[in-house]
Parts: sequence; C-alpha cells; structure tokens
Amino acid sequence: MDTEIGPRFKTLREQAGLSQRELAKRAGVTNGFISQIESNAVSPSVASLSKLLSKIPSSMADFFAIDEPMPEQFFTRKEEQPEIGRGKISYRQVGHYHEGRHIGMLRETLAPGADTGEEMLNHEGQECGVIVEGELELTVDNEVTVLRKGDSYYFDSMRAHRFRNTTNYDCVIVSANSPASF
Repeated sequence: MDTEIGPRFKTLREQAGLSQRELAKRAGVTNGFISQIESNAVSPSVASLSKLLSKIPSSMADFFAIDEPMPEQFFTRKEEQPEIGRGKISYRQVGHYHEGRHIGMLRETLAPGADTGEEMLNHEGQECGVIVEGELELTVDNEVTVLRKGDSYYFDSMRAHRFRNTTNYDCVIVSANSPASF
C-alpha cells in the first residue's frame, strides 16, 4: 500500500479543528510547508511528520492506520505488509492488522543515500533493531557509529537520533519500538 500522505494529513488536521496557519504556528513551520504536504508537493521527513503529528496530536501509528478488519490469520505475507515509507526509506509494517498492538515492528530498507533527515528524531518510548544486510550510520545524541550486518542497537527514543545509509547498497533492518508508534 502506498499511502497518500497529503490527503490523509489534511483530513487528520481538519478533524482536529486546526487551520493550516494554527498548526504551522504550533509546529514552528510555515503554513506554506503544510499546504505543500497536503497537496503532495513535498514529502515530509519522518522527523517533520512526527513533529507535525505531535501538535495535532496524533501518533504515527494512528496516522498510518487503515480501517480494515483484522484477518483471521496470525501471519502476513511479505507482499501484504503495508508500506508506510516514502522515498528512499521503505517501512514495511509487521503485525499491522493486530488490534491493540503493543509492539511496533518494521522491516526497514534504506536505499543508498537514505537519511531520516537533518532534524534529529526524538519521541516517547524505546527502539531497537538488528542490521540484516548492509551498513547503517546511527547517531544517538552526538555519538555516531557505523553498524554492520548482525550488529544491533537499543536506546531510549527521547534521545536525539538519526539513521543514514552512506553506502552504495541497501541497508535492511528489522526494528521494534514501544509504544507502537508506527
């Protein structure tokens, strides 16, 4: 599933009773930026989208939720895992259809040059992951480290963090976070 972020974002903003101008003021961005997101003229970084959603307020999990009934099965085939990423970062959600999900789990693929953005991420909870293929440059606070196949990470998500693929090949990660934010 390729989610159209713009229309979904606009609907959520309107449901919260916020004008573009009010949301822009709360988030410290221009209302033109919000207009561009809503018209799909720009694709916000994960950090920017998370920041904007926190001002509505909404979680990433709620934002990407699909109103579909939970299937009877306890598994999801690779091609059925919802795609909630955009651009150079693919996020395939594991267990999306499980009601009351407490664990956010993703199969992430960062294409060469992929970056979660100049703006460091920080949000409630904890996150961890294992590098399945390739290399990942991980920054937590001011510490930068390169993780390779088999290496892992685990940290409190309130710490400023950023993920980058500085190589010429894909980086694949299996990650989890709590509370489930995706």
